[in-house]
Amino acid sequence: MKRFHAAVMIAASLVATAMLLTACGSDSTHVTNRLVPLAQEETDLKRALDYGALTQSEYEEQLEKVRNGQ
Repeated sequence: MKRFHAAVMIAASLVATAMLLTACGSDSTHVTNRLVPLAQEETDLKRALDYGALTQSEYEEQLEKVRNGQ
């Protein structure tokens, strides 16, 4: 009986662990952590464009992402 109880506990632990791990894989939560102010990011992008590190289309694409919080 002890072995059966231990097997049930191990199985329950594995199921609980699997449920927790699958919950961690959810992409329903979006967190934006902004360490650099928006104005500074826009300035940096403009500087990269001016120095030729970005094309006009890349600049516009990145600027849109910055402004949309992506």
